Amino acid sequence: MKFKENFLSNFLLPVDEIGTKERAAMLAGRSIKTDSKFWALETAISMIDLTTLEGKDTEGKVIAMCQKAIHPMPGDSSIPHCGAVCVYPNMIKHARRAVGDSGVHVASVATAFPSGQYSMDLRVQDTVDCIRDGADEIDMVISRGEFLSGEYQTVFDEIKEIKQVCVQESKYMSEKLGKKWDVHLKVILETGELETFDNVRKASILAMMAGADFIKTSTGKVQPAATLPVTLVMLEAIRDYYFETGIKIGMKPAGGIRTAKDAIAYLVLVNETLGPDWLNPNMFRLGASTLLNDLLMQIRKQKTGFYQGADYFTID
Repeated sequence: MKFKENFLSNFLLPVDEIGTKERAAMLAGRSIKTDSKFWALETAISMIDLTTLEGKDTEGKVIAMCQKAIHPMPGDSSIPHCGAVCVYPNMIKHARRAVGDSGVHVASVATAFPSGQYSMDLRVQDTVDCIRDGADEIDMVISRGEFLSGEYQTVFDEIKEIKQVCVQESKYMSEKLGKKWDVHLKVILETGELETFDNVRKASILAMMAGADFIKTSTGKVQPAATLPVTLVMLEAIRDYYFETGIKIGMKPAGGIRTAKDAIAYLVLVNETLGPDWLNPNMFRLGASTLLNDLLMQIRKQKTGFYQGADYFTID
């Protein structure tokens, strides 16, 4: 399948950078009622991809993180589990054993994260290995150098090939396990390297055309990572793609989302741009490593009227 440049051009109205920043700031500044805030805090927890992507990651650290994702606040079963844990490929088996049948997904960064600068053969094998080790979500990185050089067909073909691997390996794992096993593909644009909002919109549409189930802002290794204006550009691309095709694509901002206030701002952005159909973990995720504790602190404040000390919660 060839990349349809004329189809892409239908979406490529120039992005009003000033207007986008103003609208994002306006939406982020909205206040919400107390009962809505409690719902938002719990919903944000259910959307977190609890993440550790460090060179010093160990089996013990990953297992502890998985336990926290399953039971964010031990002793309070009303708090939902996180959407997923996100780990490096060699930690997938530990994460899969730890989450079991809890409903927490196992995501892994693949395809030469974070640079994407490996051969396609290695990136494909990386994806296969991740899925067979137990990942049911793949976070792949695009070739930003190819994209910025105007090699859109190359980037399209790479995403499409990884998507095909996800489909094929879903069938393989379903047969092996004797149950349905769907692998979802999140495509990381690394928006901090794409230079302009117009490029972010173009990369978003390209990724969706190539088969992405989610589009994702960042690896978290490049600054700036997720920002509200960039996320708004991507959400509007998702909206326009949905209006054109009827296909719903998920969204994942990642990197730099640390506070409950940040998380709620993103939920407001999603609701105002895409509507309530996207306000669930199947359509929206938050990639974060330290956000969860602040959400839990705010929930305790809502329930008791008092803030707990930071040492009340386990270290992320």
